Amino acid sequence: MRRYWQKKPLLIRQAIPDIEAPLGRDELFELAADDAVESRLVTHFRQRWQMEHGPFAADKLPSPGKRAWTLLVQGVDLHDDRARALLDRFRFVPDARLDDLMISYATDGGGVGPHFDSYDVFLLQVHGKRRWRIGRQRDLSLRADLPLKVLQHFEPEEEWVLEPGDMLYLPPHIAHDGIAEGECMTCSIGFRAPSEAELSAQFLYYLAERGEASKPRDALYRDPKQEAVSLPAQLPGALIERVGSILASVTWGSRDIAAFLGAYLSEPKPSVFFEPPAKPLNEAQFIRRASQHGVRLDRRTNLLYDTRNLYINGEEERWSEVGNAAKKWLSELADRRFLDAKRFVTLSDEWSVTALLHEWYRAGWIQVGPPAGKPEHASKGSREGVAKAG
Repeated sequence: MRRYWQKKPLLIRQAIPDIEAPLGRDELFELAADDAVESRLVTHFRQRWQMEHGPFAADKLPSPGKRAWTLLVQGVDLHDDRARALLDRFRFVPDARLDDLMISYATDGGGVGPHFDSYDVFLLQVHGKRRWRIGRQRDLSLRADLPLKVLQHFEPEEEWVLEPGDMLYLPPHIAHDGIAEGECMTCSIGFRAPSEAELSAQFLYYLAERGEASKPRDALYRDPKQEAVSLPAQLPGALIERVGSILASVTWGSRDIAAFLGAYLSEPKPSVFFEPPAKPLNEAQFIRRASQHGVRLDRRTNLLYDTRNLYINGEEERWSEVGNAAKKWLSELADRRFLDAKRFVTLSDEWSVTALLHEWYRAGWIQVGPPAGKPEHASKGSREGVAKAG
């Protein structure tokens, strides 16, 4: 982070030795057929670029034996625990910046053309080989005649072939072009980089929404000194001056900014829908089950916190309302994305915490049990806790 993050590219040979693709080819094709999944098909047949948006029925994709096509499936971590587990390995960058894991499947010669991203990206090879060419491009103009963003004048400076386990980190605006050498799969770990305009607009909307909630009987505009006019279409100077004073009175501080960022950055993507349990446990049953198996965040859940508040999937919980004892446990849940059975038993006496966790469980935001690939620990402490909770 100190030497390379947002400064210069880094090639890491065998960053994750013995890596396997989170999804196999057929599983990825099946996911691309789901209308809730964002996917794209890029082809370069007869030197002509084309792009289509999914969903794609498996029989509508080109044959794996055909050259020069690529399937891009976005947000795979939202749909598969193995992909989520791989994304979690990149949590040395704050969750507030971590976006998603995309899987790119390509046949021999496949790629998406030389381009650049406006955000940081890790390109992890998980199957087959891909040749990458990169360069610090000054001319970022794009070809206007293509359906995808391809640079007009790509000038590569370095070149490598990546094999499974190898990874390339690229800061924003580093031009790159990846070409598959045989059938291959690459995982792209991307990061959020909202523009200043987006942040400004969303923050002002947040302030307005919050103001409406706190001032349901807000004063209406008044102009008791308005005179009759002969130019009715002209904006009155008094109106401009009065509205200017109203806007100048709008103030905010670091607390408002933190609360906005927590709610905004934890908001799930529009395509995300949570599924409550079909037969939800009541609170006592939930406590008993969690005391045996622990709890974990659903792979789609975003949980952030600061010194004053907790933010989950766009909603705000104040530490002062949940209880100071909750801060230790719920911040640990946010950082680790799970609490094992022993930890849960320790907090099971904190009714405000267990009630809140049960509420999240009923919403589908958390699940009972450890994350995929993590063993359960049915310790003596957890068994005692089950007896106590029962």
